[in-house]
Amino acid sequence: MSTSPVLALRSLLFNLFFFGWTTVYCLAVLPGYPFYSPRTMRQVARAWQRVLLVGLRVIVGLTHEVRGREHIPLGPVVIACKHQSAWETVACHALLDEIAVALKEELTRIPVFGWYLLRAGSIRIDRGAASGAIRSLVAGARREVALGVSVLIFPEGTRRDPDALPDYKPGVAAVYNAVRLPVVPTALNSGLYWRRRGFIKYPGRIVLEFLPPIPPGLPRPEFMRRLEQAIETATARLVAEGRRR
Repeated sequence: MSTSPVLALRSLLFNLFFFGWTTVYCLAVLPGYPFYSPRTMRQVARAWQRVLLVGLRVIVGLTHEVRGREHIPLGPVVIACKHQSAWETVACHALLDEIAVALKEELTRIPVFGWYLLRAGSIRIDRGAASGAIRSLVAGARREVALGVSVLIFPEGTRRDPDALPDYKPGVAAVYNAVRLPVVPTALNSGLYWRRRGFIKYPGRIVLEFLPPIPPGLPRPEFMRRLEQAIETATARLVAEGRRR
């Protein structure tokens, strides 16, 4: 995709809107913070994200489509989502009900914003050591599932370009074995429009697709094979669909 002055201006305006709205909203809801339950905090996050998505549509011309909601079982589940962009992290609560997001611990250290992340039940991942990261991820997932909350995890651990080779980490298998719940593979093509380290946001339509769940109880190698195959096959299809547009 080419970059034009108009795209650069729209991207700049959206960034100003993003940080301006986030700052105003964080300060506006701060007086109620001591009284918010995790459920209320997730509702607060949902309202924040919905306004961001409207801004993305109006300023940039970037919309989204969600497919396959019928594949999400009732009750707590694990959503294992492809991670290509910041978009899925600022849209998750607007798209999913009662979800706890697994995220890097550094984000929870941001003043005020980090407080909100923790109050919402976000799962901190200590990335200082592999074993510590898995322990913190599993402990957080068990805690939220016991409260009836689903878990959103990015199996590759970080954002990946649409054409990058898959790099699935063991944390998702550890969570799968620990919580013994269905895992819903989730594919998307957000990296085509909001790139991993890019300033420009491109107009178009992001597609996020929930795929048939993987049942609990499979051996780890079989689970990882099925998860990667499902996500990568669907992601390749969605990326190709986006590029044809």
